[in-house]
Amino acid sequence: MKTVKLNNGIEMPILGYGVYQVTPEECERCVSDAISIGYRSIDTAQAYHNEEEVGNAIRKSGIPRKELFITTKVWITNAGYEKATASIDESLRKLQTDYVDLLLIHQPFGDYYGTYRAMEKAYADGKTRAIGVSNFYPDRFIDLAEHVDVKPAVNQVETHVFNQQVKPQEIMREYGTRVMSWGPFAEGRNGFFTNETLAEIGREYGKSVAQVALRYLIQRDIIVIPKSTHKERMAENFDVFDFELTERDMESISKLDKDESLFFSHYDPQTVKFLLSIK
Repeated sequence: MKTVKLNNGIEMPILGYGVYQVTPEECERCVSDAISIGYRSIDTAQAYHNEEEVGNAIRKSGIPRKELFITTKVWITNAGYEKATASIDESLRKLQTDYVDLLLIHQPFGDYYGTYRAMEKAYADGKTRAIGVSNFYPDRFIDLAEHVDVKPAVNQVETHVFNQQVKPQEIMREYGTRVMSWGPFAEGRNGFFTNETLAEIGREYGKSVAQVALRYLIQRDIIVIPKSTHKERMAENFDVFDFELTERDMESISKLDKDESLFFSHYDPQTVKFLLSIK
């Protein structure tokens, strides 16, 4: 498995398994399947309500803890130093581990400065090996990064061929921060799985649209965490290290970038109200 070095020197798999929208009823089985295929990085969050099931699957896998890379995120309702501190301990309890490998602020709302201070303390105490943020647009990212002691190791943002985060990636690189993609398949929007550019390139290598899209992000040093509840798709998503896209392929795919979200804007008041309503 290819890894990337985070800004504090730890190595993180560039490909992991995400459990967003995986129900608690399915999650333990799905994570177990992913681990059996070879995934060693698992991405969850307090707001996904499946940390406990992730913990169960990891415990039952028999894989040594040090060989796994676990990410979770602090939700808005746990924002602020005191609440975040308590929620981090609760996440560790649910995940059945003494530490996580990466701890993120899930959304840039609420007292996220207090949350980040709690995460810095957790980092100092060995409860997490790295800290970062999620869904921070460049303006809020810069403001936070300029006022903290531990620079974010990762910013997990919507990143796929239709929203490639080129300029934000350049900005984050100034702080040694890695882009981590959520929604690498754009959740099928904009005709993703039938896109002819991706399909044509895939035919050259005997690869699927999804594999080409993942490979494109990986070659841009973007961390990816594709989600599927089907074991055969998990295996397909994992099988992206035996081919390499050419500069011409990369250029063709770069032209698909629309440089805008296919989902929502954090500048939209209704989106903010919706996110704040989630418990």
